[in-house]
Amino acid sequence: MKKILIVDDSKEIRHLVKTTLEMNDYKVIEAPDGNKAVEIARKIRPDIIIMDLMMPGMDGFEATRLLTTDPETKDSKIIILTGSELRNKERAMAVGADDFFVKPFSPLDLIAKVESIIGSAL
Repeated sequence: MKKILIVDDSKEIRHLVKTTLEMNDYKVIEAPDGNKAVEIARKIRPDIIIMDLMMPGMDGFEATRLLTTDPETKDSKIIILTGSELRNKERAMAVGADDFFVKPFSPLDLIAKVESIIGSAL
């Protein structure tokens, strides 16, 4: 079973994404911020990390940069899921994100994105 780490300061967004992914047989772990995401990712080594950008403490840009340069987590694929505008896409990709997805989102589109990323990693 593929492991996915959801990182978002919104409990409601984490719940929506978790419910969507668990219905499609993914094991989902949650983190409320970038600091916790880095800590959890080093322990569980998720296949995919779904990362918000704008969070208190360590934001998604810094967390993504740390995770993609850490030997323990560099193989995890990172999808940015953010309410911020597309202008942040270039910066997110520059720090190592594999893909970019904007809120609000369709759960079906999110599943398709996750499956596309997993398929490309095989």
